[in-house]
Parts: sequence; structure tokens; C-alpha cells
Amino acid sequence: MRPAISRHIGTFVADRRAALLLVLLAILLIGRVWLAEHPEHDPWAPLDLRDPPGWATEAKLLALRDDVPACRAVLDRSSIAHQVLDPVGEGACRREDRTRLGEFPLAPDTPAVTCPASIALLLWQRDVLEPAAQTSFGSPIARIEHLGAYSCRRLYGRDTGPWSEHATANAIDIAGFVLEDGTRISVLRDWDGEGPKARFLHAVRDGACNSFATVLSPDYNAAHADHLHLDMSPRWRGVCR
Repeated sequence: MRPAISRHIGTFVADRRAALLLVLLAILLIGRVWLAEHPEHDPWAPLDLRDPPGWATEAKLLALRDDVPACRAVLDRSSIAHQVLDPVGEGACRREDRTRLGEFPLAPDTPAVTCPASIALLLWQRDVLEPAAQTSFGSPIARIEHLGAYSCRRLYGRDTGPWSEHATANAIDIAGFVLEDGTRISVLRDWDGEGPKARFLHAVRDGACNSFATVLSPDYNAAHADHLHLDMSPRWRGVCR
């Protein structure tokens, strides 16, 4: 090959590499600018519950399950009214993380649950419950009725075996809903069928799986015939039945 041709080819290859590098740098710069404007998609951006759900939201939520300080920082950053209560209990039922949401429509009371469970409840209400209630009934939710959060027991009341997530209030059982127009929706009475109440209950069960680690409904077994079990177990993810 002639030297001139060889130099020409070498210059062409170098120019192509430089152009490719410039294109890649431009893509990276545009990507960083876009992520800065859409932090819900940025895996490195601190989670703020005021942002809409995005590609990175689920991973950020899962990371909070074993990081209570980071979880509480999310509540503070998001300006969520809440109380951090003192630890109580002993052994496997000791509750180190006790967080009580303020201005949240749980009934008959607002129990203290773990911080990750609190955040999952907030997102479920905002992104699933309220839109589903408006779509199905044209009315917002006034009350979310529950059967309790804390219960110092093992799974299914057994004497041995794994402890329930209720043992540390990392779970809550939802029995039904009352809308502002007075409509009542009960898991026990309204789960089965093809009517709007049944469709609503199935929709909010399915939607809960985007926020909670475990979601169990009447479709799971008879023990859940009257409630939706929602928890933030650090042991597994993706149980949605």
C-alpha cells in the first residue's frame, strides 16, 4: 500500500473515532440533562415522593427496606407529616422502627408501622387508590379501613417457623374503603363478582404490587378472605396474589 493512501486511511479512521467519541459525549450530556429534569428515572437521584413514579422508583423503594435512616430522610425530604416513635417490644417482636403517618385516612386509627411500609402506603394511596376510586366511582377515598398492623406472632399463628411481618408492624391488613360520597367497599363482601366494587378491589390489589414487597388477597387462601395483606418484607419480592 502506498504511504499516501495509508496515511489517508489512518486519518479517516482517526476522524471516525473522534466523531464517534463526540457523539457519545453528546448523548451522555443530553442524558444527564434529561435525568436532572426527570429524577424519578435517575437511579442516583435521592427519592422524593413528590416526584411521579419512574423507572428507578421501585429499586429505590426496595433499597429502603434495610435502611431506616435513609427511609426517614425520604419522608423529611418529601415534606411528609409523620412521627418517629420510640422502639418497643422484645426479641423477634421488638419494633425498632415505628413510624406513624400524619393526615393519612386510615381507620379506625393510624397505627405505627415501619418507615418502608409507610412510604408504600403513601404511594399506593396516591398512585393507585385515588385514581381507581375516581375512575370507578367518581369520588375520592375518605377512609381506608384496616384490621391492624402489629401482631406478635409467627406466620399463620403457628408455634414454630418464620415470624410474620406483623410481628414488627412491617405489614398492614386492609379490610375495605369508604368513599366521600358514602360508598362502602368491603374485601369480604365485594371481592367476588363482575361489578364495579369487585373490579376496584382487584385493581387496587394489582396496583399495590408496585409498592409493596408482598400482597396477598382472597385469591391467595381462605385466611385472607376478608382483607388485603400488604407488607415490605426484606426477605422476598414480587409475591402478588
